[in-house]
Amino acid sequence: MKILLAPDKFKGSLTARQVCDAMTEGIRLAYPQANVIAFPMADGGEGTAEVLTLATGGEWITVPVLDPLGRSIEASYGISSDRQTAFIEMSQASGLRLLQRHDYNPLKANTFGTGQLILDAFKQGVSHLVLGIGGSATNDGGTGMAAALGWQFLNDQGKPLIPCGGNLTQISRILPPVQPVHLTIDVACDVTNPLVGPNGAAAIYGPQKGASVEDIAILDEGLRHLADLIADQFGVALAEIPGAGAAGGMGAGALFFLNASLKEGVNVVIEQTRFADHLPGADLVLTGEGKIDNQTLQGKLISGIACQTRRSGIPAIALCGTLEANPAEITTLGLTAAFSVLTHPQSLDEALDTAYQAVRQTTFSLIRLFYSNSN
Repeated sequence: MKILLAPDKFKGSLTARQVCDAMTEGIRLAYPQANVIAFPMADGGEGTAEVLTLATGGEWITVPVLDPLGRSIEASYGISSDRQTAFIEMSQASGLRLLQRHDYNPLKANTFGTGQLILDAFKQGVSHLVLGIGGSATNDGGTGMAAALGWQFLNDQGKPLIPCGGNLTQISRILPPVQPVHLTIDVACDVTNPLVGPNGAAAIYGPQKGASVEDIAILDEGLRHLADLIADQFGVALAEIPGAGAAGGMGAGALFFLNASLKEGVNVVIEQTRFADHLPGADLVLTGEGKIDNQTLQGKLISGIACQTRRSGIPAIALCGTLEANPAEITTLGLTAAFSVLTHPQSLDEALDTAYQAVRQTTFSLIRLFYSNSN
């Protein structure tokens, strides 16, 4: 029996690697002869760079950068074992998680540190970059990142500006870098918001970054000004592109300054791990995440895995901590079944502490059942 494991993390309790280990132990107890192939997964959000670095046998690199407010920190990214692909999450250098709540300020925060990570990867000789843009503290349209890569943003007096959300309206001219960074870049982007307007970067995501109603108006005006300037100076229209508003306009910045492609995060991960190459001959796929609910239908990892297995006619079973999806939603996902690993009422702390054992036990039970029904 060939079994593929492709779970996401169980947030707050188990990494994707640990979920794979627990599943593997459960399978070995139930069917020792099984051929188990593990693919720790992610949906393009937090942890994706680490998962892809592991999947490609790569190494984790730590470098000094500037945080969203210009303070010196260290941030990390991964490089594949063949040294051709870098895996970067902007949250490592430009993330909200780097700030205390009283420091949240999207008017001043910028993405310069993310640009430093990209530049370091380029200097390492990579030709391809996978960039995750979730969890940002910024609303600068990617101008900070661009500045780290040599772009200049000048005011009406021809003087360089510090690129940040609050300064976007002051930009009068954009100068490209003398030595541009040439990379093929895929951006893991799971939102479809345009850059500006009531569904844009500032209006939708600004409040969680500390923006007041007044700040949102300033930020939205700045992003609109940036888009108009790019359209006038370079003939590129960005404002209404789906995903341009991701991560405070980093979606638009990646499209223009990096010439990147925006892709659904889970599809980027599936592609990079070459998961589909291992489907032929598989008898079962086990996937999972901390919670399965109606959001799981909206392009999260389990949805992507189920799409792959459905095409191949392979049964897929998902494990989770909290199961809120109803039978119709589970069927719509394309799953054969979904199970919660929680077997009795317990506190959140107890559930988190016993998650490994619960995944192992549930996997053991379902493999025994699956094996007996397939013989």
